[in-house]
Amino acid sequence: MASLKEVKDKIASVRKTKQITRAMNMVASAKLRKAQGRIERFRPYAEKYYEIMGDLSQGVDSSAHPLLEQREEINNIAVVLVTSERGLCGAFNSNLVQTATNFAANRVDSGQNVKFYCMGKKGAKDIKKSPYELVSDHSDVMENFDFTLASQIGAEIIHAYTQQEVDEVHLVYGRFVSVIRQEATRLQILPMSQEGGEEQSGEQSGEQAGSKAEYTYEPSVEGILDELLPRFIKVQLYRGLLETSASEHAARMTAMDNATRNCDDMISNLTLSYNKARQAAITSELLDIVGGAEALKG
Repeated sequence: MASLKEVKDKIASVRKTKQITRAMNMVASAKLRKAQGRIERFRPYAEKYYEIMGDLSQGVDSSAHPLLEQREEINNIAVVLVTSERGLCGAFNSNLVQTATNFAANRVDSGQNVKFYCMGKKGAKDIKKSPYELVSDHSDVMENFDFTLASQIGAEIIHAYTQQEVDEVHLVYGRFVSVIRQEATRLQILPMSQEGGEEQSGEQSGEQAGSKAEYTYEPSVEGILDELLPRFIKVQLYRGLLETSASEHAARMTAMDNATRNCDDMISNLTLSYNKARQAAITSELLDIVGGAEALKG
């Protein structure tokens, strides 16, 4: 059995850990409110953009714009992986990396080459250890970003696609569903699907379905596509950044809340052990005193 001092030191150590986890929970909660507000304001715009672009692409031939080109042979695939910069958010990052690498493994088994564009230190770190090529590493950007970052990454991807360095581009990000639920989601962003896009997570999502409405476009569909398709890529990338940011803070808040609860349980168990050890020490001292008194009487 551990000594009283050892148990007391453990209780003090766990209490300090509890203070840290509680503080991290409060910080994550404050950041989540801000990130959640950003994605809730931007998500309707991104979804409507997706819907309209799907409708536009259905009305033209795939040769009308380079970003609509459906290539006969798919040899090179780019995966844009969005993760967080820091850990302590449960299995959030590992789920994203696993979703991306599982998809990459399936494509490699089909004889295709997979390249990665990573945003966030955690994803880049894991991909560097994997057999896949890391083309672009954008670390230390997830703590403070705006649409400029999405524009920069989008320009890189569009250039690679138009130069036929890649034949497909998929985005893997953490979709924010609620504080206790975040889904690792894959979305094909190039070539622009003429069926309104494809978004896959743990379950097939229906929020990106093709448009039901009919639109009239002026001056021409081709002219509008030339202007909007590059922005479409950047909008979807920015949505992935916002979704992942909100999901990260929610996952960290949940993880720190669980850690705080575990600290409470450990403190209760250690306090019980301390009391038992203290009672055993008192009992032992009493027995020694009684034994000494009896010996003196004898």
